[in-house]
Amino acid sequence: MNEWEWNLLEDKTSTLNQVEIDGIPVKVGDRVRLHPKEGGDILDIALRNQIAIIESIEEDYEGAQHICVVIENDPGRDLGMMRQPGHRFFFTPAEIEPLPVDLNTPERERSTATPIRPTILVAGIGNIFLGDDAFGVEVVRRLASLNLPAQVRVVDFGIRGLDLAYALQDGYETSILIDAFPHGRPPGTVSVVEPDIREINALPDAMVEAHSMHPLNVLRMAAAMNGSLNRVLLVGCEPAFLGGEEGHMGLSAPVEAALDEAVDATEDLVRRLLAGENISQNQAQKES
Repeated sequence: MNEWEWNLLEDKTSTLNQVEIDGIPVKVGDRVRLHPKEGGDILDIALRNQIAIIESIEEDYEGAQHICVVIENDPGRDLGMMRQPGHRFFFTPAEIEPLPVDLNTPERERSTATPIRPTILVAGIGNIFLGDDAFGVEVVRRLASLNLPAQVRVVDFGIRGLDLAYALQDGYETSILIDAFPHGRPPGTVSVVEPDIREINALPDAMVEAHSMHPLNVLRMAAAMNGSLNRVLLVGCEPAFLGGEEGHMGLSAPVEAALDEAVDATEDLVRRLLAGENISQNQAQKES
Protein backbone atom coordinates (compact mmCIF):
# COMPACT_ATOMS: atom_id res chain seq x y z
CA MET A 1 0.00 0.00 0.00
CA ASN A 2 1.46 3.38 -0.95
CA GLU A 3 1.29 6.66 1.00
CA TRP A 4 -1.54 8.09 -1.10
CA GLU A 5 -3.74 5.03 -0.61
CA TRP A 6 -3.04 4.98 3.11
CA ASN A 7 -3.97 8.65 3.53
CA LEU A 8 -7.45 7.83 2.22
CA LEU A 9 -7.92 5.34 5.04
CA GLU A 10 -5.89 6.88 7.85
CA ASP A 11 -8.84 8.59 9.58
CA LYS A 12 -10.55 5.17 9.86
CA THR A 13 -7.64 3.34 11.46
CA SER A 14 -6.74 2.48 15.03
CA THR A 15 -3.27 2.22 16.50
CA LEU A 16 -2.00 -1.05 17.98
CA ASN A 17 0.68 -1.40 20.65
CA GLN A 18 2.13 -4.53 19.09
CA VAL A 19 1.47 -7.33 16.62
CA GLU A 20 2.58 -10.96 16.62
CA ILE A 21 4.59 -12.23 13.62
CA ASP A 22 5.49 -15.94 13.47
CA GLY A 23 4.86 -16.13 17.21
CA ILE A 24 7.16 -13.19 17.95
CA PRO A 25 5.67 -9.96 19.36
CA VAL A 26 6.93 -6.83 17.61
CA LYS A 27 6.26 -3.23 18.64
CA VAL A 28 6.98 0.36 17.67
CA GLY A 29 10.73 0.99 17.58
CA ASP A 30 11.69 -2.63 16.77
CA ARG A 31 14.07 -3.38 13.92
CA VAL A 32 12.77 -5.65 11.16
CA ARG A 33 13.80 -6.93 7.74
CA LEU A 34 11.52 -6.27 4.75
CA HIS A 35 10.32 -9.03 2.40
CA PRO A 36 7.85 -7.34 -0.02
CA LYS A 37 5.49 -9.72 -1.79
CA GLU A 38 6.04 -10.51 -5.46
CA GLY A 39 4.02 -8.36 -7.84
CA GLY A 40 3.68 -5.54 -5.34
CA ASP A 41 4.49 -1.85 -5.66
CA ILE A 42 7.80 -1.34 -7.49
CA LEU A 43 9.13 0.94 -4.74
CA ASP A 44 8.30 -1.61 -2.07
CA ILE A 45 10.09 -4.33 -4.08
CA ALA A 46 13.17 -2.08 -4.27
CA LEU A 47 13.29 -2.20 -0.46
CA ARG A 48 13.63 -6.00 -0.35
CA ASN A 49 15.99 -7.15 2.46
CA GLN A 50 16.36 -3.62 3.81
CA ILE A 51 16.51 -3.14 7.59
CA ALA A 52 13.73 -0.88 8.85
CA ILE A 53 12.37 0.51 12.11
CA ILE A 54 8.66 0.25 12.97
CA GLU A 55 7.14 3.75 13.25
CA SER A 56 3.56 2.64 13.94
CA ILE A 57 1.24 -0.37 13.76
CA GLU A 58 -2.21 0.36 12.36
CA GLU A 59 -5.43 -1.61 11.93
CA ASP A 60 -7.86 -0.42 9.26
CA TYR A 61 -11.65 -0.46 9.39
CA GLU A 62 -11.72 -3.97 7.87
CA GLY A 63 -9.44 -5.35 10.60
CA ALA A 64 -6.37 -5.67 8.35
CA GLN A 65 -3.07 -4.82 10.00
CA HIS A 66 -0.48 -2.52 8.39
CA ILE A 67 3.03 -1.90 9.69
CA CYS A 68 4.51 1.52 8.91
CA VAL A 69 8.31 1.57 8.82
CA VAL A 70 11.18 3.93 8.11
CA ILE A 71 14.37 2.63 6.50
CA GLU A 72 17.24 2.46 8.98
CA ASN A 73 19.84 3.86 6.56
CA ASP A 74 17.58 6.53 5.04
CA PRO A 75 19.22 9.98 5.48
CA GLY A 76 15.68 11.33 5.83
CA ARG A 77 14.72 8.84 8.55
CA ASP A 78 13.86 11.68 10.96
CA LEU A 79 11.27 12.92 8.47
CA GLY A 80 9.69 9.48 8.42
CA MET A 81 9.50 9.50 12.21
CA MET A 82 7.70 12.85 11.85
CA ARG A 83 5.20 11.06 9.57
CA GLN A 84 6.21 13.00 6.47
CA PRO A 85 5.42 11.59 3.00
CA GLY A 86 8.17 9.88 1.06
CA HIS A 87 10.06 8.49 4.05
CA ARG A 88 7.58 5.99 5.53
CA PHE A 89 6.37 2.76 3.96
CA PHE A 90 3.54 0.32 4.70
CA PHE A 91 3.80 -3.47 4.74
CA THR A 92 1.64 -6.33 5.94
CA PRO A 93 2.86 -8.51 8.82
CA ALA A 94 3.53 -11.30 6.28
CA GLU A 95 6.13 -9.04 4.62
CA ILE A 96 8.00 -8.37 7.87
CA GLU A 97 10.75 -10.47 9.47
CA PRO A 98 11.37 -9.68 13.15
CA LEU A 99 15.04 -9.23 14.00
CA PRO A 100 16.63 -10.22 17.30
CA VAL A 101 17.39 -7.43 19.75
CA ASP A 102 20.97 -6.18 19.51
CA LEU A 103 22.27 -6.82 23.03
CA ASN A 104 25.04 -4.28 22.43
CA THR A 105 22.38 -1.55 22.30
CA PRO A 106 21.81 0.14 25.70
CA GLU A 107 18.57 -0.91 27.38
CA ARG A 108 17.27 2.67 27.42
CA GLU A 109 17.49 2.72 23.61
CA ARG A 110 15.79 -0.68 23.30
CA SER A 111 12.85 0.26 25.50
CA THR A 112 10.63 1.74 22.79
CA ALA A 113 7.20 0.34 23.61
CA THR A 114 6.06 3.82 24.68
CA PRO A 115 8.26 6.22 22.68
CA ILE A 116 8.29 9.87 23.66
CA ARG A 117 6.82 12.03 20.92
CA PRO A 118 8.89 15.20 20.46
CA THR A 119 7.12 18.45 21.31
CA ILE A 120 9.86 20.79 20.06
CA LEU A 121 11.23 20.84 16.52
CA VAL A 122 14.63 22.47 15.96
CA ALA A 123 15.05 23.03 12.23
CA GLY A 124 18.23 24.11 10.47
CA ILE A 125 17.78 26.04 7.23
CA GLY A 126 20.48 26.90 4.72
CA ASN A 127 22.59 26.20 1.67
CA ILE A 128 26.20 25.19 2.38
CA PHE A 129 27.25 26.48 -1.06
CA LEU A 130 26.18 30.06 -0.32
CA GLY A 131 28.62 31.28 2.32
CA ASP A 132 26.92 32.41 5.51
CA ASP A 133 23.65 30.82 4.39
CA ALA A 134 25.14 27.63 5.89
CA PHE A 135 24.72 29.12 9.39
CA GLY A 136 21.56 27.17 10.26
CA VAL A 137 22.99 23.90 8.93
CA GLU A 138 26.13 24.27 11.05
CA VAL A 139 24.22 25.20 14.21
CA VAL A 140 21.94 22.13 14.03
CA ARG A 141 24.97 19.94 13.26
CA ARG A 142 26.42 21.03 16.59
CA LEU A 143 23.09 20.67 18.38
CA ALA A 144 22.65 17.13 17.01
CA SER A 145 25.87 16.09 18.77
CA LEU A 146 24.52 17.21 22.15
CA ASN A 147 22.50 15.09 24.56
CA LEU A 148 19.22 16.97 24.20
CA PRO A 149 16.02 15.65 25.83
CA ALA A 150 13.90 13.12 23.96
CA GLN A 151 11.15 15.74 23.59
CA VAL A 152 13.39 17.63 21.15
CA ARG A 153 13.91 16.67 17.51
CA VAL A 154 16.80 18.32 15.66
CA VAL A 155 16.69 18.16 11.84
CA ASP A 156 18.88 19.69 9.13
CA PHE A 157 16.35 20.64 6.43
CA GLY A 158 18.95 22.38 4.29
CA ILE A 159 17.05 23.70 1.25
CA ARG A 160 14.07 21.31 1.53
CA GLY A 161 11.42 23.97 2.09
CA LEU A 162 8.43 21.75 1.33
CA ASP A 163 9.55 19.10 3.84
CA LEU A 164 9.91 21.80 6.49
CA ALA A 165 6.50 23.27 5.68
CA TYR A 166 4.94 19.83 6.23
CA ALA A 167 6.90 19.34 9.45
CA LEU A 168 5.65 22.66 10.85
CA GLN A 169 2.11 21.24 10.73
CA ASP A 170 2.97 18.00 12.48
CA GLY A 171 1.76 18.97 15.94
CA TYR A 172 4.92 20.29 17.59
CA GLU A 173 4.10 22.70 20.38
CA THR A 174 7.02 24.92 19.36
CA SER A 175 9.24 24.99 16.29
CA ILE A 176 12.62 26.75 16.45
CA LEU A 177 13.98 27.74 13.03
CA ILE A 178 17.69 28.52 12.73
CA ASP A 179 18.90 30.48 9.72
CA ALA A 180 21.02 33.30 8.37
CA PHE A 181 18.56 36.17 8.66
CA PRO A 182 19.43 39.57 7.14
CA HIS A 183 17.79 42.25 9.27
CA GLY A 184 20.10 45.26 9.09
CA ARG A 185 22.42 44.45 12.01
CA PRO A 186 26.23 44.04 12.13
CA PRO A 187 27.37 40.68 10.70
CA GLY A 188 27.40 37.97 13.37
CA THR A 189 24.53 39.48 15.38
CA VAL A 190 22.39 36.66 16.80
CA SER A 191 18.70 37.44 17.27
CA VAL A 192 15.81 35.46 18.73
CA VAL A 193 12.48 36.65 17.34
CA GLU A 194 8.93 35.36 17.27
CA PRO A 195 7.08 35.90 13.97
CA ASP A 196 3.41 36.84 14.32
CA ILE A 197 1.61 33.69 13.16
CA ARG A 198 -1.70 35.57 12.84
CA GLU A 199 -0.18 37.96 10.31
CA ILE A 200 1.44 35.08 8.40
CA ASN A 201 -1.87 33.17 8.28
CA ALA A 202 -3.52 36.27 6.79
CA LEU A 203 -1.03 36.59 3.91
CA PRO A 204 -2.44 35.81 0.43
CA ASP A 205 -1.34 32.64 -1.36
CA ALA A 206 0.21 34.77 -4.10
CA MET A 207 3.03 35.67 -1.72
CA VAL A 208 4.19 32.04 -1.46
CA GLU A 209 7.35 31.17 -3.37
CA ALA A 210 7.80 27.39 -3.33
CA HIS A 211 11.54 27.51 -4.05
CA SER A 212 12.54 30.13 -1.49
CA MET A 213 13.95 29.00 1.84
CA HIS A 214 13.70 32.35 3.61
CA PRO A 215 12.16 31.33 6.97
CA LEU A 216 9.19 33.68 6.69
CA ASN A 217 8.46 32.35 3.21
CA VAL A 218 8.45 28.78 4.59
CA LEU A 219 5.92 29.90 7.19
CA ARG A 220 3.79 31.44 4.43
CA MET A 221 3.99 28.17 2.51
CA ALA A 222 2.92 26.17 5.58
CA ALA A 223 0.02 28.58 6.22
CA ALA A 224 -1.08 28.31 2.58
CA MET A 225 -1.45 24.53 3.03
CA ASN A 226 -4.38 25.28 5.35
CA GLY A 227 -2.66 23.59 8.26
CA SER A 228 -2.48 24.98 11.78
CA LEU A 229 0.80 26.61 12.76
CA ASN A 230 1.69 26.45 16.43
CA ARG A 231 4.33 28.64 18.04
CA VAL A 232 7.42 29.41 15.95
CA LEU A 233 10.66 31.03 17.13
CA LEU A 234 13.53 32.11 14.89
CA VAL A 235 17.18 32.05 15.93
CA GLY A 236 18.77 34.17 13.22
CA CYS A 237 22.22 35.52 12.47
CA GLU A 238 23.05 38.56 10.36
CA PRO A 239 25.17 37.28 7.45
CA ALA A 240 28.26 39.02 6.08
CA PHE A 241 28.42 37.25 2.72
CA LEU A 242 25.93 34.98 0.96
CA GLY A 243 28.23 33.55 -1.70
CA GLY A 244 27.41 35.81 -4.62
CA GLU A 245 26.57 34.50 -8.10
CA GLU A 246 29.52 32.10 -8.11
CA GLY A 247 28.67 30.59 -4.74
CA HIS A 248 31.10 30.08 -1.90
CA MET A 249 31.61 27.42 0.77
CA GLY A 250 32.56 28.45 4.28
CA LEU A 251 31.28 30.90 6.84
CA SER A 252 32.63 34.41 7.26
CA ALA A 253 34.65 35.10 10.41
CA PRO A 254 31.92 37.01 12.33
CA VAL A 255 29.24 34.41 11.56
CA GLU A 256 31.51 31.49 12.47
CA ALA A 257 32.29 33.24 15.74
CA ALA A 258 28.54 33.44 16.46
CA LEU A 259 27.91 29.67 16.20
CA ASP A 260 28.47 28.88 19.88
CA GLU A 261 26.25 31.79 20.88
CA ALA A 262 23.46 30.50 18.66
CA VAL A 263 23.82 26.97 20.07
CA ASP A 264 23.64 28.36 23.62
CA ALA A 265 20.60 30.51 22.74
CA THR A 266 18.79 27.51 21.28
CA GLU A 267 19.63 25.30 24.26
CA ASP A 268 18.33 28.03 26.58
CA LEU A 269 15.06 28.26 24.64
CA VAL A 270 14.63 24.47 24.78
CA ARG A 271 15.33 24.38 28.50
CA ARG A 272 12.85 27.14 29.26
CA LEU A 273 10.14 25.70 27.02
CA LEU A 274 10.42 22.23 28.59
CA ALA A 275 10.37 23.79 32.06
CA GLY A 276 7.05 25.39 31.18
CA GLU A 277 8.34 28.95 31.40
CA ASN A 278 6.14 31.54 29.74
CA ILE A 279 8.43 33.10 27.14
CA SER A 280 6.58 36.22 26.11
CA GLN A 281 6.88 37.67 22.63
CA ASN A 282 8.83 40.59 24.06
CA GLN A 283 11.30 38.23 25.74
CA ALA A 284 11.85 36.48 22.44
CA GLN A 285 12.67 39.72 20.61
CA LYS A 286 16.29 39.98 21.71
CA GLU A 287 19.64 40.47 20.05
CA SER A 288 23.18 39.93 21.21
